[in-house]
Amino acid sequence: MANPKYDESSIKSLDWKEHIRLRPGMYIGKLGDGSAIDDGIYILIKEIIDNSIDEYVMGFGKTIDVKISDKKAVIRDYGRGIPLGKVIDCVSKINTGGKYDSEAFLKSVGLNGVGTKAVNALSDNFWVQSIRDGESKSAQFQLGELIIDNAIEKITVRNGTKISFTPDECIFKNYRFLPEYIQEQIWNYVYLNAGLTINFNGEKYFSENGLFDFLSRKSDTEKIRYPIIHLHGDDIEVAITHGQQYGEEYHAFVNGQNTTQGGTHLAAFREAVVRTVREFYGKDYDASDIRASIISAVSIRVQNPVFESQTKTKLGSFEMGPEGPTVRVFINDFIKKALDDHLHKHTDVAEALQKRILQSERERKDMAGIKKLANQRAKKANLHNKKLRDCRIHYNNEKADEEKRLKTTLFITEGDSASGSITKSRDVETQAVFSLRGKPLNSFGLRKKVVYENEEFNLLQHALNIEEGIENLRYNRVVIATDADVDGMHIRLLILTFFLQFFPELIKNGHVFILETPLFRVRNKKETIYAYSEEKKNIAIYKLRGKPEITRFKGLGEISPHEFKMFIGEDMKLVPVISKGKIPIQETLSYYMGKNTPERQQFIIENLKIEEELVNDNI
Repeated sequence: MANPKYDESSIKSLDWKEHIRLRPGMYIGKLGDGSAIDDGIYILIKEIIDNSIDEYVMGFGKTIDVKISDKKAVIRDYGRGIPLGKVIDCVSKINTGGKYDSEAFLKSVGLNGVGTKAVNALSDNFWVQSIRDGESKSAQFQLGELIIDNAIEKITVRNGTKISFTPDECIFKNYRFLPEYIQEQIWNYVYLNAGLTINFNGEKYFSENGLFDFLSRKSDTEKIRYPIIHLHGDDIEVAITHGQQYGEEYHAFVNGQNTTQGGTHLAAFREAVVRTVREFYGKDYDASDIRASIISAVSIRVQNPVFESQTKTKLGSFEMGPEGPTVRVFINDFIKKALDDHLHKHTDVAEALQKRILQSERERKDMAGIKKLANQRAKKANLHNKKLRDCRIHYNNEKADEEKRLKTTLFITEGDSASGSITKSRDVETQAVFSLRGKPLNSFGLRKKVVYENEEFNLLQHALNIEEGIENLRYNRVVIATDADVDGMHIRLLILTFFLQFFPELIKNGHVFILETPLFRVRNKKETIYAYSEEKKNIAIYKLRGKPEITRFKGLGEISPHEFKMFIGEDMKLVPVISKGKIPIQETLSYYMGKNTPERQQFIIENLKIEEELVNDNI
């Protein structure tokens, strides 16, 4: 075999848009199809809105208009507008922006001069318009290439910047915008910027009380142990309460950016709460008892923040600014004074908090023996756990490639046949399989000790590594892969009940999905079509004409490993499990998974449908 040629012709230089299009993961994380909240299409929207938010933070423009229709996004702010002579540069020249000089944008999110350019390069169509002092400059791009450069013209509308874009379907295959995810983004923006109005598809989003409103929406106000503690300071805002749920629930933000993976600020906040509570009561309470069932939000503003990835989901900054204190000292000092003052002023809150801590202490001690035995069993099982077929890369391995970390997936399957098909066809680098024995226990209304007493639940908890919270979650996506029949649906509900009951943060943080697999295979000698519904099957029959062969997949085990590979690959169809936060989780679980209430019986009677498979030979 001849040695490959290596000379001057082997060296290639990519221009800015080619590099972004070739390595999009470096700029927007994983691509995805819109089924996950951290998919790239939502990062594109966020990058544009972030710039508008930065204008608001600097005191310019109190309203942002956002329109999302089909596959197009339009964002219009009423800030100062991009300087007209730099409009094209700001959206097409990498490392170009007005935020390197901290005098112009003191505590902004978008500091790197990349975000808008990435949106431009990854869009089939990108249009930008800036209005400043009665003049307008606009330009249009296609795949990052300038195609229309309009001259500056006079205009009589308000200052600001308007950007519209359509993500490139060659990169974002079969993508769709889920309104629930965008709504969540919009709500976060207005909660973190009290006084800002965002008009999203004709609806007005506004918050007067910031994180207090945020936590009120995120928690069941009827079940919290004491009124929400809302604390303000320079460059910091905090909201804290305790609920009845298991686990700890944190929402952390930096300069308006939702840092879903935490970082230095969240670590400092957790430490500060424990230290302040211990000092207030004069008791050396266990940290886990203080933080058990906590529901909280913390937002800080940092000068020139450093994030651990381009998608800005984890803060790496140790300092508040070039001449400021460390993040740890800043948050500790604030919590120590503000939270201590609040507890002294509100004795009813202090008493309720202490009761919650003592209750957690009792529960922890009651479970200590059970937990020890269960962990011993799990440790032995993990050495040769037949239920888990693990992958090589894990989500909690920060040294691993970012794109591959985001792809890490655990499939929860029913039975050996289904798990066998997935195991044979999976990507061993990023996809793991956990096989259920049958229908798991209905855990609704049970105490957390069942997680340890039930071997299957205990092994699942250990496989996910979520015993102490989701900070060290081993897989970014937890996918429930069951048959599309009554039994499969029941198993889905039982698994979701388990997560909602004991690990709700898994769902709230967008880690849980349902796998969609085809119900039918329709084929002739030339073509094969997989149909996900009766309607699509009939369309496929019509398309293939004649008498095509029709196969109904009664279970996942009937799909061959060769075929299964297509359904769990790049085009995998995942339905996200979304917690909308309007109806309390316990209320929902009680309705669906509690004892047969008259309300549920009546609902079934009123909505019962008998479906018959219709065969039409004339189709």
